[in-house]
Amino acid sequence: MKIGFIGLGIMGKPMSKNLLKAGYELLVLDRNQASVAEVAAAGARAADYAAIANECEVVITMLPNSPQVKEVMCGEEGLGALMHEGQVFIDMSSINPTASQEISAELAKKGVKMLDAPVSGGEPKAIDGTLSIMVGGDEDVFEQMKEMLLVMGGSAVYCGAVGAGNTTKLANQIIVACNIQALAEAMTLAQKAGVNPQLVFEAIRGGLAGSTVMDAKAPMMIAGNDKPGFKIDLHIKDLNNALDCAHSVGAPVPMTAAVQEILQWLHNHEGGQKDHSAIAQYYEHLADIQIGR
Repeated sequence: MKIGFIGLGIMGKPMSKNLLKAGYELLVLDRNQASVAEVAAAGARAADYAAIANECEVVITMLPNSPQVKEVMCGEEGLGALMHEGQVFIDMSSINPTASQEISAELAKKGVKMLDAPVSGGEPKAIDGTLSIMVGGDEDVFEQMKEMLLVMGGSAVYCGAVGAGNTTKLANQIIVACNIQALAEAMTLAQKAGVNPQLVFEAIRGGLAGSTVMDAKAPMMIAGNDKPGFKIDLHIKDLNNALDCAHSVGAPVPMTAAVQEILQWLHNHEGGQKDHSAIAQYYEHLADIQIGR
């Protein structure tokens, strides 16, 4: 199978490399030529829209948000205009489910089928190929693509029609953000009460409060490590999409709105490029402490 891969950022670059390792032939495209050169050195071929449309059975995008995916697939000079019947488009970006449905409807006019397949797990899981992949679209197309998707993920779960993958991802991002916020509050409480946050973490991680979020983010908070695995600005983008979607369907999301305000405060205080575990820094600022230090 020959695949066109567009978007070689923090996530797309290791995902594309895993496809190469599995023996897939890749044509790649990104505005960052250094990223293109790096993936090309691993065995891919740099290409333009025309080559991808003419040669590839499958096109994958891993882009920042809805406008970028729409520009690539629905723009007047975009890739979608060059694609043809029988090809499959898989958008692995995290975007608004409504946008996924709009893009799918446009591509369907040309006989191109679409899956929305956002991922969870951040850069570490992108590197080791164990991402969680949430998929919307035609179930038959999902079954055809599942083996390839599992090269990049530890799981690939069919969630429903087009848009269901991104709806599932928004639910995931709400849970992750609220978990990080709760963890930051708990670590702040421990620090202010004079109890070592590291010992609190070790004591509770095996109980009901334990989670993948806690295991990944508590050590970062305690060490003051805000090197991004998933940036605050990207989480703001996801929660904006979650709030928009929730408002359109009438779902109450007050916790999401609250944590979004914290993320926005961090963005406004030069924290947008930090890891989302830096939510703890908001509490450190309020409490005049440093967690674990």
